[in-house]
Amino acid sequence: MQHNRDGEQKLLNQFGRFSFLLIATFSLAKAGSFEDFQRVQNASFSQYKDKKDSAFESYLKSQWSEYNSFLSPSLYKKAKPKVILPATIKPVLSRGPSIHLKILKEVQKQSAPLLKTSKGIAVGFFGALLHFSVDAKVKKVRFYPQNKNGIMNAFSIFASSDYTVLLDEIKKSSKSMKLNDWGVYLLVQKIAGRTFNDRDDKKLFAWFLLNKLGYDTKVGIHSQHIVLLSRTKQLIYAAPKYTIEGKSYFSLSKNPISGSLYTYAQSYPNATKAVDFSLDTLPLLVQNTQTKTRTFSMQNRQYSLSYRYNKNLIDFMNTYPQVSYSVYFSTPLEKETLFDIQKSLKPYLDGKKMTYGLNFLLRFVQTAFKYERDQQQFGKEKVMFAQETLYYDKSDCEDRATLYARLVKKLFGISVVGVKYANHMATALYIPINGAGVHVHGKRYVIADPTYIDANVGESMPQYRSVIPDKFIYLR
Repeated sequence: MQHNRDGEQKLLNQFGRFSFLLIATFSLAKAGSFEDFQRVQNASFSQYKDKKDSAFESYLKSQWSEYNSFLSPSLYKKAKPKVILPATIKPVLSRGPSIHLKILKEVQKQSAPLLKTSKGIAVGFFGALLHFSVDAKVKKVRFYPQNKNGIMNAFSIFASSDYTVLLDEIKKSSKSMKLNDWGVYLLVQKIAGRTFNDRDDKKLFAWFLLNKLGYDTKVGIHSQHIVLLSRTKQLIYAAPKYTIEGKSYFSLSKNPISGSLYTYAQSYPNATKAVDFSLDTLPLLVQNTQTKTRTFSMQNRQYSLSYRYNKNLIDFMNTYPQVSYSVYFSTPLEKETLFDIQKSLKPYLDGKKMTYGLNFLLRFVQTAFKYERDQQQFGKEKVMFAQETLYYDKSDCEDRATLYARLVKKLFGISVVGVKYANHMATALYIPINGAGVHVHGKRYVIADPTYIDANVGESMPQYRSVIPDKFIYLR
């Protein structure tokens, strides 16, 4: 807290409040008239509710700098295999302790307790219709002129508006829906999108709200348009990255810009949080329950599993950029989905030996889904959560590895890691059987490859048997 106070005082002492400078020439492209511009200018001198805003506006008037982007690394060093040949079918071992699956108690469908109000703007959020109070003054903001003065104009109006009610509503809605940082970020984007039609005005409002919510967020200017930059806890792969004061910032929009932009160095006071993509607890979204049935084969016999899922959760997960594998591996399955899978598996596995159960799950993940690389299915690299892999009919190696790892960890309690190669991913289990293996922290783990069709636990694809993995991914 003392550090924050010192930072605020530094802003006040260093910059103070000084007069607003108009540029000599400007474009009227985004203003209806000179009167519109004058109205915005005059509004910038309104009384602020927070003394930090006065100091921060003064700081924004200082020298901005040009920053260049650098492309963050790709998830894979090489292209994934286009076709994966199946393994030679071998007998399935039956060793280890007997399996007795414990079925979780049937869970009741849940939806977030939404705020009871019909006032304000209506925002659609993954099946929910939420209402938020936006001060009428806010809606008058326009990014004009299209330079840093236009940003200061917008900030002045936002800071002098009645924004506290809106912030409180965002916090309450986020809490009731159990949103993680990414969920809060998306909610703010939705609110900004319903408040403004213009893309630059939307980004400016989102910038203001995110800063007020404590997230380290900046705006920059690229080709006279606003770029919203956020500091993230995890690396965003294959994305333009800007390093400012030793910290990494990313544009989290669907089509991020690359190249140079102009922005400022110091963050808004007390806005210290990096967006954390971890999803240790699933968001509580409106239920849109649907059902899938998957068929697979093992030892010339057909099996099927049926399970429920919430399509709104799938849509939420689909918004994720390419983040660290640990996020996907550590995200749980929906309780309803897990309950149905356990219930379907119990007749097949109870009384069987552990190695049989591990291979049974392996065969499910290997053969219930068609193998297809992300570029062919989505036109880009997309890592799936285990829940998404169960939803889509097609998947590739890391998607199957994530699903298999989650099932093994939850159903059998066995320690499992993701095994990442230059162009492939498998899993490895901490079990005492022979076969292809890897050493992790001095312990030997046995390979289980969910993409190598008909392979048993302990079998590795020939091309990876003598390859040292790039990294291991751990589950929480």
